[in-house]
Amino acid sequence: MSGRADQPARPAGLVIRPYAEADHDAVRELWCSAWEATYPAIDFRARWPLMLTRWRGMAGGIHLAVRDGAVAGMIVLDRTDLDQIAVAPALFGSPVAAALMDFAKALAGERLTLTVNASNARAIRFYERHGFVPTGTGVSPLSGLPTRIYQWRHRAVNIANNS
Repeated sequence: MSGRADQPARPAGLVIRPYAEADHDAVRELWCSAWEATYPAIDFRARWPLMLTRWRGMAGGIHLAVRDGAVAGMIVLDRTDLDQIAVAPALFGSPVAAALMDFAKALAGERLTLTVNASNARAIRFYERHGFVPTGTGVSPLSGLPTRIYQWRHRAVNIANNS
């Protein structure tokens, strides 16, 4: 759990931990299969080496959601920027993505920013359900697809005045 009163408990049996080199093959398969399920025309396996190299240099690191010893999802953070969130396609719609998002928010602190492909309606609905609001637009440097920029800000809860 994040320890913040406004965050739900993590699903039973789900552990979020840092990436280790021993996770390489499982994380590659998870990331590629999640993206291939969303954008089947793009060769994500060809992108994998570049992405992993880029992520290793990010300040927030790579974190994995693991259930029963299997990698169920992942996030990549660079301080207050959420670079990636991916869940195994069989777990789309499960609490795994929400648990990863709660973890990312807790690590980021007051705000979290992300960029999403404008055509990724499922992801946009997820981000908006989790309190993200649109703040701009752009273009993906890798695919050339239009993107939307979203930001989440922590809302302080004044529990002293809640009688």
